[in-house]
Amino acid sequence: MSDPEIICKKLGSCGVITLNRPNALNALNLDMVREIARALDAWEIDTEIKSVVIKGAGGKAFCCGGDIKAIYEFGKAGRHEDQLAFWREEYILNRRIKFYPKPYVALLDGIVMGGGAGLSLHGSHRIAGDKFSFAMPEVGIGFFPDIGATYFLPRLPGKLGTYLALTGARLTCGDGVAFGLATAYVPSSQHEALLQKLIAGEDVDGAAAATASQAPDSDLMKQKHFVDGCFGAATLVDILEEIDEAGYGGSMFAMNTYDTIRAKSPLSLSLALRLVQLGAKLDLDEALRMEFRVAARVAMGHDFYEGVRALLIDKDNNPVWTHKEIEAVKPGEIDPYFEPIPGELEFPGLATAP
Repeated sequence: MSDPEIICKKLGSCGVITLNRPNALNALNLDMVREIARALDAWEIDTEIKSVVIKGAGGKAFCCGGDIKAIYEFGKAGRHEDQLAFWREEYILNRRIKFYPKPYVALLDGIVMGGGAGLSLHGSHRIAGDKFSFAMPEVGIGFFPDIGATYFLPRLPGKLGTYLALTGARLTCGDGVAFGLATAYVPSSQHEALLQKLIAGEDVDGAAAATASQAPDSDLMKQKHFVDGCFGAATLVDILEEIDEAGYGGSMFAMNTYDTIRAKSPLSLSLALRLVQLGAKLDLDEALRMEFRVAARVAMGHDFYEGVRALLIDKDNNPVWTHKEIEAVKPGEIDPYFEPIPGELEFPGLATAP
């Protein structure tokens, strides 16, 4: 028999979730979402469970995100309800994690992207290991940062959230701790020791402090002035003009950032910027509902399928987007993506957000 894709075990005083698809970088599918939800429900009422830990198997990734290829295949086959079922239950799980009443500890070593961010950043404790590599790269495949990113990205320091949404840039463990994505740096060699402390019933904060070390320096922090100065502009065109001006001033970082953004889907960039701008004033429930609307409509369009084809299927890295350039996205063109849809995202049986 093949190994289970996810393992949920009660070990001592700890509920331990292991994402167990190492050959797929622990990509998240609907069965895994449902199994995590079942475990959280059971452990919430289990008085012996003091904390929950989630980790990834294989050493390369915590979780690279949702199983994009499966979602792509659903869409190509016209199975849009299956796409929506995944996003619906994933987003409900993201919210469940955010308001979970017990400490929820994500051991983040390796790749943390997309849906992997949804399984971790909403939790109370995010422990970065040496190989921590965080990104929200969705605009590169014709999608947008979802899983509550509309809520948490604009709440990062300065304009980092907008920068991450539009570039898909990767952050190291030093960056993660410096900007608050991670709550602590625990060397990878100490992750098992931390887990054993939690299994033994130790207080999470005390156990994390006992195994933590000083985080490495953040290279991205050195660019904070540039990020805050350029990514606060109101439109994509204005942001690119600010970046271009910094590039003319001799910043290689700015020049690389400019080229990176220009390669992404213009439609996705427009959606991502709007979501981050709106998200600063939304609570998590409102943000997730908005993302669900946008996802439902993106799934009916062109760029998502073209982006996945170019980067993950054919791997020619040459997507042909609906719009040739950012300037071709007309004012008001993305407004319909945000309108209510039949079958809105709801949170049945869950208490109102605190």
